[in-house]
Amino acid sequence: MLFKKNKKGAGVVGGLIAGTGGLVIMVVIILVIVSTILGAGLLTGTEKTTADNLSANLSAGIDKVALQIPTILNIAVIVILIGLLVFLWARSKPVMGAGGGSL
Repeated sequence: MLFKKNKKGAGVVGGLIAGTGGLVIMVVIILVIVSTILGAGLLTGTEKTTADNLSANLSAGIDKVALQIPTILNIAVIVILIGLLVFLWARSKPVMGAGGGSL
């Protein structure tokens, strides 16, 4: 496991990084397995057609997900920025006092 469960600061960002890394690793493993099976020449007839369809569908699915990655990353950045602004606003309230600060 990448992050300890009791470690502070490994909440949303740590989960996002670990989940994305795990997804990438699993996709690479699946692609290697499928390409190895297709390249071995062990499949004949209907099995070969089924494996080719599996490979085509897998590639099409990866392409669709790849198109959405910039959107997902933009949403993650916006959420992190809003969280940072809320954190800074909450930290500035005790410093400025209830009535605001004056120079």
